Amino acid sequence: MSASTALLTDRYELTMLEAALRDGTADRRCVFELFGRRLSGGRRFGVVAGTGRLLALMRDFRFGEDELRFLRDEKVVDAATVAYLEAYRFGGTITGYREGELYFPGSPILTVEGTFAEAVILETLALSVLNHDSAVATAAARMSIAAGDRPLAEMGSRRAGEQSAVAAARAAYIAGFGATSNLEAGRTWGIPTMGTAAHSWTLLHDTEEDAFRSQIAALGVGTTLLVDTYDIREGVATAIRVAGTDLGGVRIDSGDLPSMAAHVRTQLDELGATATRITVTSDLDEYAIAALAASPVDAYGVGTSVVTGSGTPTAGMVYKLVARQRSDGGWVGVAKASTDKASTGGRKAAFRTLEHGTATSELIAVSDGFERVETAAQHPDARPLQVSLVVDGEPDAAHEGSAGVEAARRHQLRVREELPVRGLALSRSDPAIPTVFVEAG
Repeated sequence: MSASTALLTDRYELTMLEAALRDGTADRRCVFELFGRRLSGGRRFGVVAGTGRLLALMRDFRFGEDELRFLRDEKVVDAATVAYLEAYRFGGTITGYREGELYFPGSPILTVEGTFAEAVILETLALSVLNHDSAVATAAARMSIAAGDRPLAEMGSRRAGEQSAVAAARAAYIAGFGATSNLEAGRTWGIPTMGTAAHSWTLLHDTEEDAFRSQIAALGVGTTLLVDTYDIREGVATAIRVAGTDLGGVRIDSGDLPSMAAHVRTQLDELGATATRITVTSDLDEYAIAALAASPVDAYGVGTSVVTGSGTPTAGMVYKLVARQRSDGGWVGVAKASTDKASTGGRKAAFRTLEHGTATSELIAVSDGFERVETAAQHPDARPLQVSLVVDGEPDAAHEGSAGVEAARRHQLRVREELPVRGLALSRSDPAIPTVFVEAG
């Protein structure tokens, strides 16, 4: 078994569990929902990412002897709660949006059904994964839209925590990036990897020409040479003199990129290297990429902005109890009612209404419990958004691993086509489509 993920949990989840075991409500059937009240950063849509990672982490959500010893030694919970956790296995059901799906304010991204005891302690794990990964994927999707047909590579590992970097590479790939510099992301998730040389490589050698000759000897003329360590114009001339006109590419990592790319393209063409590609890096985000749309750039490398959500490092999602079983066995919808953080209680069924293939609304049918649950047949002009993720405690393996990543990537690129034109804009604005709540049945 892998390392336990059970202590990736906030303490209050276990103190609530202890109190619920004491007062007899621990076994009360509940429905929890993970959603965002708004789209962070004034974005017009969000992209769900992290679902496959969450399901894999849930398989290791077990309290082993080391975890239980810590809880006892630190007196986090009482002996009865430790005994409960020793045998803890999530045995409920989770439905939710497919990874790669678009989401909007109020979208029921995850619906967790089970006893209060087994569902409440998943809160922190679910939020930490989906808040981070969805923020990265949303930023990456905007960059992918701005880039159009030009390829994007994620290269931001050094700007994130070591595990966050792997997760960010995965999320960016799902949202349209074509490769990552992170080798662990390649090994774990099957994402294509890329990378050639940094400025230190050039500085290591006595001359720029020596560095280029050595790189070509090792990697072949199809490699990409970094030409801005010293003078860019001289660097391009040296690169073609050494590699010939079949050089694969040059990379520019500084300067005014639009004008620099134009000058380099002209120089390459004059030297006969008409097929040599230009890759630009240097603190790119979706706005800088959009500004380069008319420039002779062939590919982009993005670092800091993508792994930090381009200024919005969390998706702002919350995990709330929305329905519970009453003592008489019936169900009741529940919700927080505070003015600025109010939510909608009840179990939800979500659909995206479409007109000629373009999304027009996020339609959410609400019921108190299980008696009236909306089905796809009741909305023939809409696409159902929720799928089964966990049944009787067993995660659906189809959403995990590299196969799950590829499926999520295909789904993201497909559903992106449903966005109305206004949803493609980069400026801050209202969501691209409204969220409409209706009573089920």
